[in-house]
Amino acid sequence: MKPDNTFDASLAAKKLLREGRSGALATLTPVSGDPYCSLVNVATTADGAPLLLLSKLALHTKNILSDERVSLMIDERKEGDPLEGARVMLMGTCVTSSDQSSGSSYLRRHPEAEAFVNFADFTFYRIEIARAHLVAGFGRIVDLKPQDVLTDISDAGALVDSEIDAIAHMNADHADACGLYATKLLGAPDGDWRCVGIDPEGLELQNGRTALRLPFPQRVTGPGPLRTLLKHLADQARAK
Repeated sequence: MKPDNTFDASLAAKKLLREGRSGALATLTPVSGDPYCSLVNVATTADGAPLLLLSKLALHTKNILSDERVSLMIDERKEGDPLEGARVMLMGTCVTSSDQSSGSSYLRRHPEAEAFVNFADFTFYRIEIARAHLVAGFGRIVDLKPQDVLTDISDAGALVDSEIDAIAHMNADHADACGLYATKLLGAPDGDWRCVGIDPEGLELQNGRTALRLPFPQRVTGPGPLRTLLKHLADQARAK
């Protein structure tokens, strides 16, 4: 069988990261060093790193406070045999997030967390990715570096700073466009599709707990180019 030269491992991994809403978190128990696996909800930071909201009362958090090394698996939750679906394993360290936008980033993806996000025992954590392993089908098993799965935002400060306002504007004034992106460009069923994330490489849409990644045809780093590109994508969707 010939290799699939059209497969983009980096794009596939980024899609899993941005669309994932939960994952299996592996931590190490103190003293014994036994591996411990738990289910956690997942969001992403501006550069695509996994963002977690963890309680200090949970065993996985106690493990992290003793040993920061973790692994997180995110899969596409495909119907049928889960082993036929794509998944990415991320290895690195889990550290307290110092990003002031962590709360808004997480709550856009998990609005139900509003009920307990301010409890004293809850803290936001970011996974600093050291390496990744992608399994995306036969012949599509790839080891990846952090730069392969994260989004470069070093030149996109203006876009990152305007993300919250841009998302609010899209959901308030262009909800129809969000729906068109999901249904016409991504083939999703009708629903209450809302924008929950914007970065230089794509748009994140969500309906309930289902998330979809709309990759941009070219990189954008500021609000002006973003508006132009979103209008072009909306026109393209309406033409379908």
